Amino acid sequence: MQNLPLFFDEDFDPEEDHFPMQAPTGPLSVSELTAYIKKQFDSDPQLQKITVEGEIGTFSRAPSGHLYFTLKDDNAQLKAVMWRSQAEYLSFTPRQGDLVHAKGYVSVYEPRGEYQLYATSLRPAGVGDLHARFEHLKAQLAQEGLFDAERKRPLPFFPRKIGIVTSLKAAALQDVLNVLQRRFPVAEVIISPTMVQGEEAPPRIIAALKRFYQRQDIDVILLVRGGGSIEDLWAFNDENVVRTVAASPVPIVTGVGHEIDFTLVDFASDYRAPTPSAAAEVVVPEADILRLNVDSLEQRLYTLMHSHLAEMRQRLLNQERTLRLLSPQRQVEYLRQQVNMLSKRLERQILGYITNAKSQLAHQQARIESLNPRAILARGYAVVRRASDNQQITSSVDVESGTQITIQFHDGNVSAKVE
Repeated sequence: MQNLPLFFDEDFDPEEDHFPMQAPTGPLSVSELTAYIKKQFDSDPQLQKITVEGEIGTFSRAPSGHLYFTLKDDNAQLKAVMWRSQAEYLSFTPRQGDLVHAKGYVSVYEPRGEYQLYATSLRPAGVGDLHARFEHLKAQLAQEGLFDAERKRPLPFFPRKIGIVTSLKAAALQDVLNVLQRRFPVAEVIISPTMVQGEEAPPRIIAALKRFYQRQDIDVILLVRGGGSIEDLWAFNDENVVRTVAASPVPIVTGVGHEIDFTLVDFASDYRAPTPSAAAEVVVPEADILRLNVDSLEQRLYTLMHSHLAEMRQRLLNQERTLRLLSPQRQVEYLRQQVNMLSKRLERQILGYITNAKSQLAHQQARIESLNPRAILARGYAVVRRASDNQQITSSVDVESGTQITIQFHDGNVSAKVE
């Protein structure tokens, strides 16, 4: 196994680090033999930290996210697997035919009795220098603060004009336009075309961005292109391009490559989308959802207005009731009622007094009437007076024979002479 075509780490010494194990004796089952062989693989330090160069033969990505592929050269091939936990951090999309460096360890998959490489990292062969340049520039620009979260600006909710920087021939452009038309067709889209790959791409990208910077009516800019190798996307790692993105006067959304692809403009932009289509989706609201929101808000507004009007109507009624209680007219009506009540009470009292007075007067009149001489005379009595002096004669001794008298009856007088 020490003759495998491998790239070992520089600090690995086969003479010092290899410790062969004692082989088992006696008959072995298939499982025991396979376990023993796996133990030999797992205990060999040469196989636990290696880098293998080879061309990707068969390649598949499982629904779980794991990568299954083979590495081959002119004389041999090696099965390999990369678990999703490592695969999701790849900076490129592996393809059949790519020459790659796979770093990891070799072990045995016992159910099939196959040895294979368990890759922990994968990069295109010959791009190690690009990765180093990427990390160096990333650290430098981060130190300057170009990637600070405080620099990120919120995206406009209703962009009226959207600028797109990409190639007119890029498939990503049509994807972006389709998304914008479907989600928010009222937005105006302006394209500033540029090359997105090759040595001439960086100054073209900068010029395309600055054309938008000179305008005052752009609300947000999309910087997009489809996927590719690290070399294909290198224009978006150019220092001047990154600084130009960071200096944008309006928010910039980047959608460069696929979800696993990261470029330096992603760190400098205000928002990094995993794909061009996702970049288009994030900058505009969805019209159908907006309509639902408007309908919901309209219903809420109607409910709130109805409730508010009902409350105001009740308050108005309460204030009207209070004003009626406090108004001068109310007081006047109240006093008028009091006057009417007192007038009727006085009238009843006066009538009672008059009735009582009439009763007393009638009683007195009756008494007076009972003492009236005429009334006595009417009952058959008479008053006798001397005719000479008109004195009333109350006794028979007061008259003599021959005295002229006047007898008063109730209906007249009669003259007589006493015999």
